[in-house]
Amino acid sequence: MAFVVAVAQQKGGAGKSTVAANLAAALAAEGHRVALLDIDPQASLARWHEERAKRGEKARPLAFDTAAGWRVPATLDRLRPAHDYVILDTPPHAETEAKLAIRTADLVLMPLQPSPADLWAAEATLKLAKEERRRVAAVLNRAPAQGRLKASILAALDRQGVPVLAQCIGNRVQFASAFLDGLAVTEAAPRSPAAAEIRAVAAEIMAMTKQG
Repeated sequence: MAFVVAVAQQKGGAGKSTVAANLAAALAAEGHRVALLDIDPQASLARWHEERAKRGEKARPLAFDTAAGWRVPATLDRLRPAHDYVILDTPPHAETEAKLAIRTADLVLMPLQPSPADLWAAEATLKLAKEERRRVAAVLNRAPAQGRLKASILAALDRQGVPVLAQCIGNRVQFASAFLDGLAVTEAAPRSPAAAEIRAVAAEIMAMTKQG
């Protein structure tokens, strides 16, 4: 039965689709059966998957589907038995799809950039997860290697009791260029620092799966 990860953040532009796609590909590279479910009306992952179909053997096989509204739980019920992981790309704002995704997730993975706007927007996601009694972990995305703002955001999350992945995701051009081609960074630039970061994020998710 699949471990479901809902990549959720109420602020648009936090990098949910990029994180979801790269995490899915990294997990698949470890030999897991992975499905991506796009429930964001912007359909960024659907377009990414269209491009991916043109890449042949370079793209790791991933199951892909879309759903909206009442179809979300039914689609998840269909995907769970045949996969080890199902990664959901959720819409911004507290829409029905986001609530349903969080309700059905084993883990709510919350990307946020090290900025006050992202931190404040995260409060809505955290509220939803708390209401649904879901496990949450934040991951800093497009993060600088160091700096006062990054440290301040991490400190604020710590005060709120929000677990943060040890691995941050840097602000690296390889993510955008790989996504444009329908690939993950681990496929397009496997030896890059960006690929190493995503593999480390995937390793932390796999460790959480074993913890139950």
